[in-house]
Amino acid sequence: MRLAVAQIVTGASPEANLELIRDYATQAKQAAAELVVFPEAAMRAFGNPLADIAEPLDGPWATTVRSIARDLDIAVVAGMFTPGDGGRVRNTLLVTGPGIDTSYDKIHLFDAFGFAESDSVDAGTSPVTFELNGTVIGLATCYDVRFPALFTANARAGAAINIVCASWGAGEGKAEQWDLLVRARAVDSTTFVVACGQADPATLGLPSAGTAPTGIGHSAVISPLGSPLVALGGKPELAVIDIDPSIIPDVRGKLPVLANARSF
Repeated sequence: MRLAVAQIVTGASPEANLELIRDYATQAKQAAAELVVFPEAAMRAFGNPLADIAEPLDGPWATTVRSIARDLDIAVVAGMFTPGDGGRVRNTLLVTGPGIDTSYDKIHLFDAFGFAESDSVDAGTSPVTFELNGTVIGLATCYDVRFPALFTANARAGAAINIVCASWGAGEGKAEQWDLLVRARAVDSTTFVVACGQADPATLGLPSAGTAPTGIGHSAVISPLGSPLVALGGKPELAVIDIDPSIIPDVRGKLPVLANARSF
């Protein structure tokens, strides 16, 4: 499977961010990718109001992403915001493309490091997987990466790949934690991990948004044994890579952590 990781910096305008998605998805298709992954908050960057731009999955923003995927004949994963309960929003991953139309609502909310995502975001409740050309793929969003059970649940549901879309918060040790966590989740679940983060806005000369997690870059693709296959820096970039999900049964034969696991 050839896939693309679109490490972008989104802004406040959902319309301008759609053009970023169109541009990077077009580049991915030109590179013959079957799937292009965009970060969390691709609809609007954190540090901006969210409730006023949240739309249902059949609203105009998601419909335009579907149109981009259909016109290019490519699968797209992109972070958006949908209406939640109590005036909050859902932090949603939209998945669309040939024969695919699903979504995942972020389960673990980022109430940490001085930021309270639960003030404005309503948590999801269920893991989600989808199938692309015979390969099952699981979904996760940012803070979810700190919780191994979601990744192993996706693997037990058949996932050979786990996608993590993020807008990682900056701070002391945070880049090292991101690297550690995406590699650990690959080994925990014996899946490829495709970790796509927002690029660092500072690389474009953009000001800080306070404690809002606006991205540090460092997107990565990790092998099921924890080796980095792609490791990006902080700047916006498109990375394209070929991976072979057919190796997963052999990896799990050598490292049967899913079979050996116990519940306590």
